[in-house]
Amino acid sequence: MSESALKKEEETPSLCRPFLKWAGGKRQLLGEILQRAPAEYGTYHEPFIGGGAVFFGLRPQRAILADLNEELISCYESVRDELPALLDWLEQYKYEEKEYYRIRSLDRTPEFQILPKYVRAARLIYLNKTCFNGLYRVNRSGFFNTPFGRYANPKIVDYENLKACSDVLQEVEFHVGPFETLLDRVAEGDFVYLDPPYPPVSASADFTSYTDKDFSWEDQVRLKAVCDQLHERGVKFLLSNAGIASVRELYRDYSLDEVDAKRAINSKGGKRGEVPEFLIRNYSSLKGEQL
Repeated sequence: MSESALKKEEETPSLCRPFLKWAGGKRQLLGEILQRAPAEYGTYHEPFIGGGAVFFGLRPQRAILADLNEELISCYESVRDELPALLDWLEQYKYEEKEYYRIRSLDRTPEFQILPKYVRAARLIYLNKTCFNGLYRVNRSGFFNTPFGRYANPKIVDYENLKACSDVLQEVEFHVGPFETLLDRVAEGDFVYLDPPYPPVSASADFTSYTDKDFSWEDQVRLKAVCDQLHERGVKFLLSNAGIASVRELYRDYSLDEVDAKRAINSKGGKRGEVPEFLIRNYSSLKGEQL
C-alpha cells in the first residue's frame, strides 16, 4: 500500500507544505517572508527549522537545516531517508484517546532511545496530528506532554505531501545544536533565515517550550551578536521576531518591517488574534545589497 502510494506521480514534482504543525510556524506569513527573501544566494541556512514553512516555500537548491530539538531533526532525516518504513509504521496508528496516550508515553521508557528512527518519526507525526491544537510541547524532563486533541477526522497519513517533502529534502544537510553553530558553516553570499522562539509580548503571555530549555532574553542578545557576525561576513539574513519595543531597539541598525500575524496557537480562543511581528534583514533589496 505504501509503496504504490509513493510511486504515484513520482515523475511530476509536486508542491509540498510542512508535514508538521509547529507553534510559531510561518505558513500565514509566508507571502510576506518570501517577497523579502533575496533573489540570489548561495546556500540556504535555517537554524530554527520548526515546521519548515519558509524552507518548503523557497525550495532552495542547497540547504543546511538545524534545530536544538533532536527529535525534530531525526524526524526530518527519517522523512528524507526512510519514508516507506515510516509510512508503514504510521499506518498502524488509530485516532483513539487510549492509543494516543500509549504512544505519547513511549518517551518515558528506557527503550525509547533505541527505537528505530522511523518509529520515532512516525510517533512524532502521529502525536502532532492528534494532540491538542497540534502543539509540540515538552516538560522540564523533555517528555512530550500535550493532551489528546478532539478532531472530526484528522489526516494522520498524508502520502502525497510526505512524498513531496521527502523529494525536496533529499539534498538537505541536517544538524542538531544551538544557533551559534551555523557560523561554522556559512560562507559569504549565503542566506540565513532565523525564526527563534519569541520573547513574550506581555507578562501574562502563555509560555510554550519546544525543548526542555528556555529561550531567554540573554539568548535573544546572543542571537543578535550572531546576526552582527553574519553581516560582517557578507551573509544575508532575514529574521522574524516579536513586534515589541525591546526587539526594535535591539535591531535598530538593520532594516525592520512590521507585519500583522495571527496568533494561531493559544489555549484560549479569544486570545487568537492579530499581533505585530518584525521582519528584520541586513540587505536593502531583493537583489541582496547589504545595508
